[in-house]
Amino acid sequence: MSKELAVGTENETENKEYLVFILAEQEYGIDILKVQEIRGYEAQTVTRIANVPSFIKGVTNLRGVIVPIVDLRIKFSLEEVSYNHQTVVVILNLNSRVVGVVVDGVSDVLNLQKSQISDAPHFGGSVLSTEYLTGIGTVAERMLILVDIEKLMTSEEMALVDSATL
Repeated sequence: MSKELAVGTENETENKEYLVFILAEQEYGIDILKVQEIRGYEAQTVTRIANVPSFIKGVTNLRGVIVPIVDLRIKFSLEEVSYNHQTVVVILNLNSRVVGVVVDGVSDVLNLQKSQISDAPHFGGSVLSTEYLTGIGTVAERMLILVDIEKLMTSEEMALVDSATL
């Protein structure tokens, strides 16, 4: 019986690391294991592609790999912002697929325990479909929207990125 209790306690204290990024002054978290690198956004290195949704900024060549670049601010239907020195591209490695996402900035990496993560709320007609959310993380006074970035980037509309880059 004490063995079961120890296992339960162990699962409760299991930590997961999240990269925290900012969009329109809201903090979001994505699984750090999906992040390959973080680069400054350079518009001149992104080649626009015709007939793709506006959230797809284009593609860039990253050490010989053609990487689609997605602006999450546009994807999440947030107001547009002019890019500045804090704007970055988070390069993600998702099931052998490399995708870059443009965000307003990256703040830090946080360890969250299961007890610090609440289920994602359900909203009717939400801007960001809750199917892409894994929960809400809380650390002191901070609240993070935890995004299943892999599910978001492999959704049906993101298949357009694949067809555009082939």
